[in-house]
Amino acid sequence: MELNEYKPPLADIRFTLEQIVDLPRLAKLDVFAHASPDIISDVLEEAGRFVGEQLAPLNRQGDLEPARRQPDGSVTLPDGFRTAYSLYVDAGWGAVAFPADYGGGGFPWVVGTALAEMVSSANMAFSLCPMLTQSAIDLLLAHGSAEQKATYLPKMVAGEWTGTMNITEPEAGSDLSGITTRAVDAGDGTWRITGQKIFITFGDHDLAENIVHIVLARASGAAPGTKGISCFVVPKLLPASKDAPKAPNGVTCIAVEHKLGIHASPTCALDFDGSVGYLVGQANQGLRTMFSMMNPARLAVGVQGLGVAERAYQAAVAHARERRQGRAPQASGDGPSPIIEHPDVRRMLLTQKASIEALRSLLYFTAESIDLAAHHPDESVRRRRRELADLLTPVAKGWGTDLGVELTSLALQVHGGMGYVEETGIAQHYRDARIAPIYEGTNGIQAIDLVSRKLGLRGGDAAREFLTDMESVARRLLAAGDGLAPIGDGLAEGVAALRAATRWMLTADSRADPLAGATPYLRLFGVVTGGLFMALQAAAAQRRLDEGATERDFLEAKVVTARFYCQQIVLSAAGLLPSITAGAGDLLALPAHAF
Repeated sequence: MELNEYKPPLADIRFTLEQIVDLPRLAKLDVFAHASPDIISDVLEEAGRFVGEQLAPLNRQGDLEPARRQPDGSVTLPDGFRTAYSLYVDAGWGAVAFPADYGGGGFPWVVGTALAEMVSSANMAFSLCPMLTQSAIDLLLAHGSAEQKATYLPKMVAGEWTGTMNITEPEAGSDLSGITTRAVDAGDGTWRITGQKIFITFGDHDLAENIVHIVLARASGAAPGTKGISCFVVPKLLPASKDAPKAPNGVTCIAVEHKLGIHASPTCALDFDGSVGYLVGQANQGLRTMFSMMNPARLAVGVQGLGVAERAYQAAVAHARERRQGRAPQASGDGPSPIIEHPDVRRMLLTQKASIEALRSLLYFTAESIDLAAHHPDESVRRRRRELADLLTPVAKGWGTDLGVELTSLALQVHGGMGYVEETGIAQHYRDARIAPIYEGTNGIQAIDLVSRKLGLRGGDAAREFLTDMESVARRLLAAGDGLAPIGDGLAEGVAALRAATRWMLTADSRADPLAGATPYLRLFGVVTGGLFMALQAAAAQRRLDEGATERDFLEAKVVTARFYCQQIVLSAAGLLPSITAGAGDLLALPAHAF
């Protein structure tokens, strides 16, 4: 495989959309009546061609030629990125999953998620620009005034303007109570925003004609802590009116960070100097407003974990087929064997393959839940899918990005010493992947969110019902016998461990104890939920085999991969239970100076 080559895994994507996501059911909803499975398949095929031809070839160049701040404060991206973004906008890829009222394609969010996977695989640094724009669109759709929607959404949906999320400050990272950026009411319906924000992804660039900053700031006289934070839209250029042209708005990029990876993505420090801002939603409700942007962004970051893992896996498979070393146990003939024939390399590749397929299913299912929560006519279905989306989002982000790092590391290991050499390209994927567990809320925060907030939905019943659904699937596969029974057996053991861990989390007396076990709990939750979806994939594949489907190799591989996942990965994860339930005793026993 060539260094810049990426082949979208369309067969796996379609299988997941058919067997885990119910596309025909979505197409029956009035809002998605135009989005038949056949049309979606055509859209994905064309999108795959686009990202493979236009975005993937720029990935290595973007690593070698980072985004740069110019003396005048403007930021330029590597050669080719501006042309590629213009083609992306002209093709309408960023608009696919947004409402037609604002120029979007009106497709389900799960289709947008599949597109985002391919963009992330092709070029993770590039993918951050549309990802943040899409998140800003979500916030304005949920909380923007009619005037704000009319002013910003058509341009942002089209991609002509991009968006950012401005939260972090030098003394306010994960703890937002320390935000000091000030907002002063100008008395004319606008505010004046003053302060600095750091780590702002695509905070400045030369891809689009305007940048719409979503900014958290503290209004004069507001209460201390997070209760006094408000949310504002602050454009880089004030939109033109019939009386005035677009004008600079006092937003300046004062630095671009030098990073471990995603070099082509400009991570900016921004200075707001009396910039004109417009309140979004209610005053002092900024954190709640911002969560409309943060939650979809967290799912999108989980998709980045999937995307970079898939790209690295493809490179690892290609290398393992070409590289010859030693003699495999089953080798025939003379000479060294391709390393793909060695059992240990097979273990690394199958771990990547199985984990990627499990993660893809979890992410797509979560996206489908967002679609159904928003549009299903039955209120009970909407409520249940909203609960599932809320429950699974921290898992999708946390487990998904941890896997992105781990699986990319495995892909590098398959390459051996050449994987550690930059010229092979695999090291870039590893470096790029490492940011995803950190931004959009560190994975430790995702774990805390899961055990502190999401497990308590409906007094814990939302999680318990999900566990019951898993147990039902496990029993069904156990009863099926033959090749499916071991899958059901492994899933059943994993669910038993997860149920025990969940019971402990929901009944723990000490506040510190659940927090101490939160990270291994999120891991167990992700792995076992992945087992659920692998079991469903195996059952669907076996059903199609029994019906005489022609793609037998593909379907048989699905069953084998699911069996490996449930019998080895799930059962290994069940061993996390003691770490989850150990409590905080030993973690808090040592004084700080002992570390």
